[in-house]
Amino acid sequence: MLFGEEHVRRYIETDGREGHDWLPGVPVLLLTTVGRKSGKERVTPLIYQREGDAYLVVASKGGSATPPDWYLNLQANPDVGVQVRGERTPARARTATAAEKPALWRKMTAVWPDYDGYQQKTDREIPVVILEPR
Repeated sequence: MLFGEEHVRRYIETDGREGHDWLPGVPVLLLTTVGRKSGKERVTPLIYQREGDAYLVVASKGGSATPPDWYLNLQANPDVGVQVRGERTPARARTATAAEKPALWRKMTAVWPDYDGYQQKTDREIPVVILEPR
């Protein structure tokens, strides 16, 4: 999404010294899901924010009518891996509830305002995903 396989590899190799700060003020984590069809691990770089001990990410796919594959994967298997810089954490993913979403959406658009534009491009309700450490 944000960058290619080489950048993901460099993020992993350098414990995020390269890749965590995609742009000034725009941090990136690596989310590992298990492919719902392939059963293989998939690593996706995503903009994130902290919410207590949890991490927030947005399943925007740039405002596409369909959700990103990583979101479909975690719906099939919510047990995921999260890497922030050099810290690797097992987590459980869940979609924010309707009551939770407005505050979390504002938190995410504060770091990446384009999410509002992505939501305007699609009829699909773009979810905020909460990654809770296990």
